[in-house]
Amino acid sequence: MIEFKNVTKVYPNKAVGVEDISFHIKPGEFVSLVGRSGAGKSTIIKLLIGEERVTKGRVLFGSYEVNKLSMKEFPQLRRQIGIVFQDFRLLPNKTAYENVAFALEVGGRPQSEIEEFVPQVLDMVGLSSKRSAFPHQLSGGEKQRVGIARAMIHHPAVIIADEPTGNLDEFNSEDIIKLLVRINELGTTVILATHDKNVVDNLNRRVISVVDGRIARDEAKGKYIIM
Repeated sequence: MIEFKNVTKVYPNKAVGVEDISFHIKPGEFVSLVGRSGAGKSTIIKLLIGEERVTKGRVLFGSYEVNKLSMKEFPQLRRQIGIVFQDFRLLPNKTAYENVAFALEVGGRPQSEIEEFVPQVLDMVGLSSKRSAFPHQLSGGEKQRVGIARAMIHHPAVIIADEPTGNLDEFNSEDIIKLLVRINELGTTVILATHDKNVVDNLNRRVISVVDGRIARDEAKGKYIIM
């Protein structure tokens, strides 16, 4: 599904984001991407979603070669990728329902689909009773659940969760990870970028460790080990 082939990214200021990295992720995998701040995790994510272009190498997503996509083709790619952010990025003047619906509205989806799909994903994340609540009325864990619902609304092939527990306490972190595991068990590939050692160690899933822009470890049932 996803493949990085000898990928290097050098930024205009000559900083190296990643250097000669290669890995592939199969459909339905749950992969933790770990490393210290500045190690290259964010660069990998940006290259995958086309926010940055490779300097050398190839990034493949299904039938797409990301680096060769035109601007008109990018929306097709990004509909297959849902992103969950550390800082939630909810629209403050919209309710939970409206925040999720907005993701469909900007894609020009008809109102009938919005009315059908939004309640479904809110129910999936356990927020049916909070559909009319505004972000300031929600806990951190509830805000992140809205973020996950928004990421899932297009039924993407892949969910990228970028430090999704970074602003949450231990109890809410555990709930969010359980939700991501359940989404994965339903068939969605999950890529979890995180600094949270406890989360990674408890998952006992595949771990790709990034150190100084290179893949240091890639273990099927790995732990959070950064040398």
